[in-house]
Amino acid sequence: METRITQLFNIDLPIVQAGMIWNSGWKLASAVSNVGGLGLIGAGSMYPHILEEHLQKCKAATNRPFGVNVPMLYPNLEEIMDLILRYEVPIVFTSAGNPKTFTPRLKEAGITVVHVVSSVKFALKAQDAGVDAVVAEGFEAGGHNGREETTTFTLIPMVREKLDVPLIAAGGIANGRGMLAAMVLGADGVQVGSRFVASEESSAHQAFKQVVVDAKEGDTQLTLKELAPVRLIKNKFYQDVQDLYKEGPTVEQLKELLGRARAKRGMFEGDLIEGELEIGQISGLIHEIKPAAQIVSDMMSEFRAAVGEFSSWKL
Repeated sequence: METRITQLFNIDLPIVQAGMIWNSGWKLASAVSNVGGLGLIGAGSMYPHILEEHLQKCKAATNRPFGVNVPMLYPNLEEIMDLILRYEVPIVFTSAGNPKTFTPRLKEAGITVVHVVSSVKFALKAQDAGVDAVVAEGFEAGGHNGREETTTFTLIPMVREKLDVPLIAAGGIANGRGMLAAMVLGADGVQVGSRFVASEESSAHQAFKQVVVDAKEGDTQLTLKELAPVRLIKNKFYQDVQDLYKEGPTVEQLKELLGRARAKRGMFEGDLIEGELEIGQISGLIHEIKPAAQIVSDMMSEFRAAVGEFSSWKL
């Protein structure tokens, strides 16, 4: 299947596995790349020496293109970028920061640069910064999210109308029908996060994967907008946040409750009570933990079936 995204990344299928903190290590990234998608290592949860280990292992596990996702919320950015350059990572996704910060340096080294945005305004800023493609992520997505609360179904056609560079849709896409819908709306490919959390190769704790599989409609909520909006499973920690909101908390009080390493505690270490459990609304459509290759295969089968179904309509 050929689109502007497959051409840009030199891959077979327009499916990008999101680089999610605590979920997206070398095993998942290489598994997705090996079946023709684009796997991403999530550098946001990695100290530089850990990222270096994942880069080495990913290079050994696949000879296909893979990338690294770098959220600019986290420290050690210069060291991370130095590693990316040293290991000649072909593709970098940046997010949660100014795309002008690293795009020129990366592109000068021949790296394909993609930036993740949540609005038309930031999509245009990313394009002006010189990125090769943009991920437009809707409000449905898990993890850190945009403040605009624009849904994927609304965001993609609005961004497509204004953008010239290739567009990747994200947020609420977990099967072939969602993929087709996003591409009909104007996307050249899709980025999938939550579905790959519940994969065998995901580095998430098994207990967290099971929570994702068990999740139903309405089990997630966007919160902590005063700090950095994040979509969470409703557990005790989430309820503690809501109870604090009833008191009209200051930003400092919210920071104190959040503490440090709350996401690691939940998603990586499996503390389902006090941990931060980041996942998208589409978790209600995820019912089984599968190998990453099977997830990709199922998506493409569903996609082709949906194309065939709709092409048979008589207009």
